[in-house]
Amino acid sequence: MIIKYNTKELDLLARIMRAEALNEGNLGMLMVGNVVINRALANCLTFKNIRTITEAIYQPNQFVGTKSPLFQSKSTTNEKNLAKRVLIGEYYHPATNALWFYAPQPGSSCKSSWYGESIAGRYKNHCFYEPEPGVCKEIH
Repeated sequence: MIIKYNTKELDLLARIMRAEALNEGNLGMLMVGNVVINRALANCLTFKNIRTITEAIYQPNQFVGTKSPLFQSKSTTNEKNLAKRVLIGEYYHPATNALWFYAPQPGSSCKSSWYGESIAGRYKNHCFYEPEPGVCKEIH
């Protein structure tokens, strides 16, 4: 376990992973989970006061998936198992050190930077961005 969590937070993580990346398959959902955990661990930039999974998910204006019906419904066993994998420290490139992601319009390329942060890579229709090395020591 890389971060403390309870059963409510396990469910929240599973639900946000689904809401943000259901169409990206299991690997895409795992990468979204990586970003959530990174934000809770980062202690830098706009995540300085974020310490829990709940705070990371509900930080204002961050995850649009929190407004989705996919987020409101109960998580499945598979989704909880995926969330557990992230919680024990499984990381997947390009989300290993990522703090941000977005989905460009279908057929569009990823921007080379996102609010000044460098692109880490793309998986299906999600572009992942990470801070420069040394800026967020907790995740590098």
